[in-house]
Amino acid sequence: MADGRWSPGRKEADADEFRPVLDIVEPGHQRRLTVLLRLLLLIPQFIVLFFLHIAAFFTVIAGWFAALVLGRLPDPVFRFLAGFLGYDMRVSASQMLLVDRYPPFALTPPPDYPVQTEVRPTALNRLAVLFRIFLMIPAAIVQSLAVYGWWALAFVWWVITLVLGRMPRPLFEATAATLRYRMRFSAYTMMLTPAYPKGLFGDDGLALPQGHPRSATRPLVMSSAGKWLVVLFLVLGLLGNVTTSVTTATSDPDDTTRLSGTP
Repeated sequence: MADGRWSPGRKEADADEFRPVLDIVEPGHQRRLTVLLRLLLLIPQFIVLFFLHIAAFFTVIAGWFAALVLGRLPDPVFRFLAGFLGYDMRVSASQMLLVDRYPPFALTPPPDYPVQTEVRPTALNRLAVLFRIFLMIPAAIVQSLAVYGWWALAFVWWVITLVLGRMPRPLFEATAATLRYRMRFSAYTMMLTPAYPKGLFGDDGLALPQGHPRSATRPLVMSSAGKWLVVLFLVLGLLGNVTTSVTTATSDPDDTTRLSGTP
């Protein structure tokens, strides 16, 4: 949006399955100094996130048992996990150069902050909760490959953004799609939603009526270049994991030989 303000637009397809929303206002320009020092500036946020991750881990375990009994997350558990998810996404969006504004130290951000998340409390299928750890494996693989692939060329994205003072639109689309998929996977893992992660390659351009207020990612309508970048992330992630596996497999016999003392 040109005025730099977040506008939630209409609620996503209430008649259908609601999927967690990641709203990001695309910055028209980023300060090169903050891009240059981005990771250093975010160190305090990483420290806070470390402790929040620990708290969230134990909260998810408690929520899992509660959801098996109640068929939903208790309200205090839902509010904390939703707040943690939003905090994580704001820091990650800054880390991945999607926004220039520094993330607030709060589980609930100001309404004008350019990164917003939306999840809705809803009933959960107890059987899906019981087997959640198995059901999430395919989505875990996809999000792992996409995120790994993005970080494989993170230095290149950083240099491009630093030189141009902005992130090119196709790169913004692909990065936002990757982060949104990770957000939806995290929401599913934490039982904040029964909706399985979708939308890695963007949304239908008709998801909102023309002329209706929207952010850069609601809906996330991707160009062909943006989709090809997502494919690149997945391929790089796959190659990186295969290379790591092959390297580990070839080094293990040597380690065994040395330990056993046999040629």
